[in-house]
Amino acid sequence: MTTTATHLRTCALHWADLHEAAGTPAQLGAFGLGLRGYLARLDQADRDEYGYDRAHAAHLRSLERDPIQIGERPVPVRLHILDTMRMVEAALVACADDIAHAAQRVPIAGPTARRTAVAPYRSQREADIAAADRARRTQLAHADLVDPRRWRYTGRRTASHAALWLLARIERAPGPCRRITEQEEQRIGNVAAGAAARVERALDIAAQQRTLSTPCACGGAIDVHGGEGRTPVAHCTGCGKIWAESGVIAA
Repeated sequence: MTTTATHLRTCALHWADLHEAAGTPAQLGAFGLGLRGYLARLDQADRDEYGYDRAHAAHLRSLERDPIQIGERPVPVRLHILDTMRMVEAALVACADDIAHAAQRVPIAGPTARRTAVAPYRSQREADIAAADRARRTQLAHADLVDPRRWRYTGRRTASHAALWLLARIERAPGPCRRITEQEEQRIGNVAAGAAARVERALDIAAQQRTLSTPCACGGAIDVHGGEGRTPVAHCTGCGKIWAESGVIAA
C-alpha cells in the first residue's frame, strides 16, 4: 500500500516537472488523449483539458491577427497543468497551516531587561553573569525564531516546501513541534493522497485503468489501460477484443 510519505515525496520531487510541463505543448499518446472517441469519455478531466486547449488555441489565433503583437511568440501554456498546480499547492499549504497552528510551539521569548535602578546588581561579577545569561537567552530565542524547521505563514509557501514539512511531521523528525496525533496524521494522509493523484495524472506517471460507459458491441464492459507514458489500450471483458489507437489489434 502506498504510504503518506510516498505521496508527499511524489509531490515534492515532481513539482519542478509540473513547472516544466506547464510550458510545453500537450503530447499525443498519453492516457486519456489516445483512442479517439472512447477515451474522450473517460472522465471530466479529459473534457476539461480539451476545452482548455481549444480556448487557448483560439486566444493565440486572436493574438496572431492583432497587428500590435510583434516579436517572439510565447510558448503555449497548458492551463490544466497550471490548475493542477494551484489546487495541489493550495491543499498542501492549507494543511501545513492547520497542522502548524495546532502542533507547532510558539517561538521562545527573549529575555527582558533588568531595571537596575530598582534592583541594582550587588557586584560587577553579578552584573557580568547576568549580561552573559541575557546574551545566551537572546541567542537561543533568535535561533528558535529562525529555525528552518519551523513552518511560516509568510514567505516560502510552496507546494514542495509544504510537502517536505508535512513529511517531517509524519516521520517524527525533530523540530519545534509536538508529536502529531492520529487524527492529524490521517488529515495529512488524505490531503497527500489527493495531491499525489493529481500530480501523477497531470504528468501521466502512474498506471491507470478506466471502464468506459459505452459497452462493446457484444455487451461487455470495455476497460482502458494506460498511463506511465504508454499508449492506451482498450480491452473488452466480454468478447476479449483489444483496441489500440490504430484500431483493433486482437479479436
